[in-house]
Amino acid sequence: MRIISGKYRGRMIHPGKEFTARPTTDTAKESLFNILMNTYDLEEIDVLDLFAGTGSISYEFASRGCKSIETVELNYKHAGFINKMVQELKFDQLRLIRTNAFHYLKACNRKFDIIYADPPYDLEEIETLPEIIISKGLLKQGGVFILEHSKNMNFSNHEKLSDHRAYGSVNFSFFSNDKKL
Repeated sequence: MRIISGKYRGRMIHPGKEFTARPTTDTAKESLFNILMNTYDLEEIDVLDLFAGTGSISYEFASRGCKSIETVELNYKHAGFINKMVQELKFDQLRLIRTNAFHYLKACNRKFDIIYADPPYDLEEIETLPEIIISKGLLKQGGVFILEHSKNMNFSNHEKLSDHRAYGSVNFSFFSNDKKL
């Protein structure tokens, strides 16, 4: 796994073989960030990364100079690895929160430009995430919620779906209150 672009472009990240998270593929990550860089000034945005796993997506945002990143991960080994990388790479704008993502969302009162979630593909509550985020008003005007999921999930009938992209086994569904990507 590597950081695709920004200050730490090409930097390899090695979480170890005992790591249970499924990192987003480099191809999918690069495609996702090409879309985001054509839509947002990444240095001016606030990001929430839910189910962070290895922290790969947070590192991409931080490497590109995002203003602030809240990274939520429950697993203590994964959170420990993320914390180690934050210290090593001096990502001062990245704040790690070790908690259950659903508990975090329930208590959250902040708004974000981009909310990204990469839950385990077999998580039973995955289909509730778009509604939770939109109904709580966690997106800023022009903001987007991006859900990474398996090809077995279909959000095509969701009224707030603004786009869907598939890269091999990785699917991204984009939800927004007010814009298409």
